Amino acid sequence: MKMTMVIRIHQLYRPFSLLPLSLSSTSLFSISHSHSLSLRTRRRFHSPPLSTSSFMASSRFRNLVHLNAIVSEDGGSGGGGGGSNGSVSSSSAVASTVDDEDSVLGVGYRLPPAEIRDIVDAPPLPLLSFSPYRDKILFLKRRSLPPLAELAKPEEKLAGIRIDGQCNCRSRISFYTGIGIHQLMPDDSLGPEKEVRGLPNGAKINFVTWSPDGRHLAFTVRVDEDDGSSSKLRVWVADVETGEARPLFQNTDIYVNAVFDNFVWVNDSTLLVCTIPFSRGDPPKKPLVPPGPKVQSNEQKNIIQARTYQDLLKDEYDKDLFDYYATSQLVLGSLEDGTVKEFGTSPPAVYTSLDPSPDHKYILISTIHRPYSFIVPCGRFPNRVAVWTTDGKFVRDLCDLPLAEDIPIAFNSVRKGKRSINWRADKPSTLYWVETQDGGDARVEVSPRDIVYTESAEPLESEQPEILHKLDLRYGGISWCDDSLALVYESWYKTRKIRTWVISPGSKEDNARLLFDRSSEDVYSDPGSPMVRRTPFGTYVIAKLKKENYDGTYVLLNGRGATPEGNIPFIDLFDINTGSKERIWKSDRETYYESVVALMSDQKEGDLNINELKFLTSKESKTENTQYYILRWPGKTASQITKFPHPYPQLASLQKEMIRYERKDGVQLTATLYLPPNYDPAKDGPLPCLIWSYPGEFKSKDAAGQVRGSPNEFAGIGPTSALLWLARRFAILAGPTIPIIGEGNEEANDRYVEQLVGSAEAAVQEVIKRGVAHPSKIAVGGHSYGAFMTANLLAHAPHLFCCGIARSGAYNRTLTPFGFQNEDRTLWEATSTYVEMSPFISANKIKKPILLIHGEEDNNPGTLPMQSDRFFNALKGHGALCRLVVLPFESHGYSSRESIMHVLWETDRWLEKYCSSNASDLGQDGDKNKQEGNGAADSAGKVVAGSGGGDTESSSPDNDGFYSIQRSFL
Repeated sequence: MKMTMVIRIHQLYRPFSLLPLSLSSTSLFSISHSHSLSLRTRRRFHSPPLSTSSFMASSRFRNLVHLNAIVSEDGGSGGGGGGSNGSVSSSSAVASTVDDEDSVLGVGYRLPPAEIRDIVDAPPLPLLSFSPYRDKILFLKRRSLPPLAELAKPEEKLAGIRIDGQCNCRSRISFYTGIGIHQLMPDDSLGPEKEVRGLPNGAKINFVTWSPDGRHLAFTVRVDEDDGSSSKLRVWVADVETGEARPLFQNTDIYVNAVFDNFVWVNDSTLLVCTIPFSRGDPPKKPLVPPGPKVQSNEQKNIIQARTYQDLLKDEYDKDLFDYYATSQLVLGSLEDGTVKEFGTSPPAVYTSLDPSPDHKYILISTIHRPYSFIVPCGRFPNRVAVWTTDGKFVRDLCDLPLAEDIPIAFNSVRKGKRSINWRADKPSTLYWVETQDGGDARVEVSPRDIVYTESAEPLESEQPEILHKLDLRYGGISWCDDSLALVYESWYKTRKIRTWVISPGSKEDNARLLFDRSSEDVYSDPGSPMVRRTPFGTYVIAKLKKENYDGTYVLLNGRGATPEGNIPFIDLFDINTGSKERIWKSDRETYYESVVALMSDQKEGDLNINELKFLTSKESKTENTQYYILRWPGKTASQITKFPHPYPQLASLQKEMIRYERKDGVQLTATLYLPPNYDPAKDGPLPCLIWSYPGEFKSKDAAGQVRGSPNEFAGIGPTSALLWLARRFAILAGPTIPIIGEGNEEANDRYVEQLVGSAEAAVQEVIKRGVAHPSKIAVGGHSYGAFMTANLLAHAPHLFCCGIARSGAYNRTLTPFGFQNEDRTLWEATSTYVEMSPFISANKIKKPILLIHGEEDNNPGTLPMQSDRFFNALKGHGALCRLVVLPFESHGYSSRESIMHVLWETDRWLEKYCSSNASDLGQDGDKNKQEGNGAADSAGKVVAGSGGGDTESSSPDNDGFYSIQRSFL
């Protein structure tokens, strides 16, 4: 079983990065409106979802990779990942850090001060992965930031995805530079490293996966050609005992097509691989003269509303090009002799998913096909799902869904027909899926709303699908255990309601019982997620425990333990039948932050013995970076297995405090205050301060005021993190809550500006009251929806801030007329809200200096680069002091070393000039900027500066929406 992996980078430093079987950052009892609906289980022969309750939301697990999806294909933002061979040195094209006022618009990329640069250039730690049987660990080596030359390689933008035509995979994927294998010894120590050998020089490694029996690794390899391009991907395999690696296929002309799926284990010694068809010729050529005009029609008067998707197909040529790169031929490759054979009679097609059944007898294959669309991405193209045997015999079609252009924009709306088709983890070859009863439209009132069905892979002619469960909210996933126990989740975004049902899948009676009924916003009531164990099939199911002298069905709940004092993670022994629970472990709350990452004692069949439990745990503090331990029962003894060095020792003694304060309407707010090492407010006085945040929507004031996070978590610092300015002696207020609340039937955004300003005022007053921030030296910044926030604050609360930094934002909501962020009303339904929320409309009110930064190739829905371009022109047209930096080849987040260093230089210059210096002198700075001219383009990025008069303030209260829609292919 497998799932589509979506990896977003905006993460800070982590010694471990764990890619789970569930992408939800909440527990399985806390599925939000956007989770699970599009998930498909991905390669099951690896470690379990290493506790889906909390690890994705916490800093501890940034480098622990899920065994079955060791991908570094984030492609994008933030910086650290993946890598090339060795770290990238300073480019000769990078200019010096000297800020010559006459050359700030000159040629060349710039470098930030050394104290910032040294942190960003620190070598990254390896990612880790446990074997299926928990006896070995992979250390996946990676490099530092990639060079801009990698982003500059040609790419095809087709159907919502970006393709590297040279490698025939997604563009901008990072990679590993080497693989080390460690034995986990009986005393819980790590054995010496065994390096995977036999790889070509400069090998770029991707898609590392374990075989079902844990004896082999499979991965792809590509190398740089003499002309600087990368070769196509080939499948390699490595023997885990010896470390010897070799190509899977004897035929050197067989290449992987990794535009969608790439390969999957069908047994211990055979891989099913998506390959580039031998019959494929050269790419289609775009005709010099088009065959006709581009015509789109809606003469049927269909209601079709769509977000502002980017990189869509534009014409017939694009359709042909998409088919050319996305079409694969399935072949079977044997590890035993390297032979290859075609997969039965399956023709070349656009294969998007390969999902073997737990018993290895069948495989679920998904394809997309024409007719394609010009207004939605490929995830909504017609989708066929079929069952085949693993030796290549066609069994039957499960569904062939039509083009889905008309999915309503209302949250919880879904595609019509069968969706979330998967194999039951507790059965050899039993399928289950969901079908909507409301036509996929969340605005339709109906009961039930979703029905879960189950059926064998090869049903008898008279056999009909069985109804497993009916739901009145939207289906959110299933945790399987056995015929007596499964947990079904449903949720509804508008009300934030989330429910967990207990069912007995083997019973013919409707015996569903409501286990939890709570608000997804109420983190204090989150009971945690059931921990899972490995089955003989290699899948993962809920772990049952037995307790001496006690009957009952016990499971382990792994929770974040949110409290008013911060998160205190826990493990509860929970009786499913009675609801009683016993806390058998919890984190230290005084100095350290500890969390259980995974259950390690699942090798034996049958219920687990509580006295034989073994867990992988993490431990960190404010100043000590994350390390990993093996925790054993009954004595709860912990053995440390990693000794990662501190990633930035120059900030090892930074000061961190979680603070609480109140908005004027009574809403409780929280933030994390960071202060530089050795700072003493009594001696040193107030500092310049940078506030960096991102607004969030809530349905209740109580939920908005709850504390999230822990005061003892290690301070993670990513390549573009605001915390870098601790090295420049700034106070940093990180993540102050900016709740936009809409209680009852009220829409949160109808009072967006009022609540935004109120939250910012409370944050500013708090840091001033504490004596750590100078009142006239407080800057505000944010990325994506945080940039939208920044621009609005400078427009509507200029008395609070001396300047702002807005990265990759959207500023004119009329350019996203069919919804943005968590707003699902259209422009025509909420015209005044769209207009009042748009800082573009209030550009004439912005008098404080604002730095705009945007990736020229931003493909995030809602944050088209023209958003920053038009906003800058509006600001300049009103004489505002502003600067626009456009980063060539960069997307929504920034990844190349040259771009990131330049962003840091621009940010540091802005803060030094308009924040650290006396903010009351902005009028003089504005006059000086007028002499700099109106700007120019340079090789570092398109840098444009505008200037305007003074710092006239108006205190009258008057996104970029980092909106990422993930739809299932089903």
